[in-house]
Amino acid sequence: MPNDVPDLSILIVNYKTPRLIVDCLRSVYEHTRDVQFEVLIIDNQSDDNSEAIVRATYPADQFPAIRWFDMGYNAGFSRANNLGIDNARGRTILLLNSDTLLIDNLIGRAVRILDEQADVAAVGAMQINREGQVHDQMYCWFNDLLRFSYIVPQKLQGWLKRRLPDPHYDDPNQVDWIIGAFLMTRRSTIEQAGKMDENFFLYGEDVEWSYRLGKQGRMLVLRDGFFVHLEYGSSESYQVQELSYINRFKTQLQLSNLLWIRKQYGIGAFLLLMAHYYTLIPILYIWKISVNLKQRKPLFSELSNQTAFAKQVGVFSRFFWKILFNRPGFYKV
Repeated sequence: MPNDVPDLSILIVNYKTPRLIVDCLRSVYEHTRDVQFEVLIIDNQSDDNSEAIVRATYPADQFPAIRWFDMGYNAGFSRANNLGIDNARGRTILLLNSDTLLIDNLIGRAVRILDEQADVAAVGAMQINREGQVHDQMYCWFNDLLRFSYIVPQKLQGWLKRRLPDPHYDDPNQVDWIIGAFLMTRRSTIEQAGKMDENFFLYGEDVEWSYRLGKQGRMLVLRDGFFVHLEYGSSESYQVQELSYINRFKTQLQLSNLLWIRKQYGIGAFLLLMAHYYTLIPILYIWKISVNLKQRKPLFSELSNQTAFAKQVGVFSRFFWKILFNRPGFYKV
């Protein structure tokens, strides 16, 4: 790559996913056209041979545009990407997950949109799986995510949506927020909005950042643009495999969402949601015990869901005062 400023800097955060990165880079090089780009891989203390595996396919002497940075600790998504932003040379920046694959020149299209439409702040695209199916859960609205944070009976969900409606934009591609798996914006926009919030360890940081980016212009998710997102390739240790309606939250994800809600909606919204959780604990226990009584089962049997929920709220409570007063920190479970 020539020494002049590239069109794009692609930032990929690595945590023990070198083979995914090799596949991701292969798709980038195969499909990207008419864009001069560099790649910055930021390693979150993988403590393995990730760099050697990637360099075996993309040696530094043949691919000088691929640069490797070590965080020195598991810094999470925001801090790692911010290091990439600090070292990026491109006039546009793309956050790209290691567990993604491109299927066409999506990058070139997104760069053109940012070059040609000054009122656009950031661009994303639709996620699909390997079979080409669009992901079932793709949140694009702040209120959609806020509604998900409340656990209410089915008959109250309509009321909740009326209280927290989704916005309506003239452009069908316009959204509130863009998932960080593929999020492209300009360097100049970042300079106005600020970098990612380093209080976040994992999840929620793209929502909070989208709120600030959105103040600089329209946020677009291309409804006819697609990329494969394998999901959770770089964060499998933070996932909860079995979810129920009551225990719907992945703990780290919801902790980050609580931090985002406090930052964006204020103290009142945060306190209301936590009061909702605290109130639910006895309600859920009483409801299940009454069901057991009606079905003539032991009163305190089959309370695993209720106990798991109470424990999860206990985790959130450990961060209660820090979130309430919006204290700087590293919000990691």
